[in-house]
Amino acid sequence: MNKNVKILVVEDDNEINQLLCEVIAGSGYVPQPVYSGTEALLYLEKEQEWSMILLDLMIPGLSGEELLQQLGPERRLPVIIISAKGEQQTKVSALRMGADDYITKPFDVEEVAARIDIHLGRYRRVAAPDPIRQLTYKDIRLDVDAKKVTVNGTDVILTAREFAVLELLMTHPKKIYTKPNLFEAVWGEAYLGDDNTLTVHMSNLRKKLAQANPEAEYIETIWGMGYRLKG
Repeated sequence: MNKNVKILVVEDDNEINQLLCEVIAGSGYVPQPVYSGTEALLYLEKEQEWSMILLDLMIPGLSGEELLQQLGPERRLPVIIISAKGEQQTKVSALRMGADDYITKPFDVEEVAARIDIHLGRYRRVAAPDPIRQLTYKDIRLDVDAKKVTVNGTDVILTAREFAVLELLMTHPKKIYTKPNLFEAVWGEAYLGDDNTLTVHMSNLRKKLAQANPEAEYIETIWGMGYRLKG
């Protein structure tokens, strides 16, 4: 059971509440039954770690619509309405108020389980922060998105081509790149045998890395083959 996924089941009919809790538990999640909108609000205020709400509209205390409004647009969890109200206008109104889905009673338990999984997956993807794409080698730190390089704690200013060469080498530090490999990957053009462009850029890149840390060697030439990071 995934104890990190806790789902609040807001349904005043005991049998339906129990059935929904069984569906949730059968999917490996943790259900919490509550029987009124007021009780649900207390649970939400007391604990922040809810992953989803299954919400009936016709419940005592706060109605489902009122609870949905209380949650507000900034909430970070999906809400699935499960209600006997099947009118189109009611569905549209609930969705406009922020519900993520609307299931009409009587429901199919497999459909409910599938929709729970779908919405949990969507919210995980949306809520997850973008990973910081950072490459490291020895004391080089290369931030792919910010296009920033530091060596030995010092910022190193590279041209776009120099950065692309270094990024390529650091992505596969044990790989030997031939001159045609490097040129075609970085310049995006066919390599016609002119070494000068690549040689100048590689020389400048080496100088800038050496200025930041004269004690280290980062790029080695494999004679007759190409370049790679020095182990």
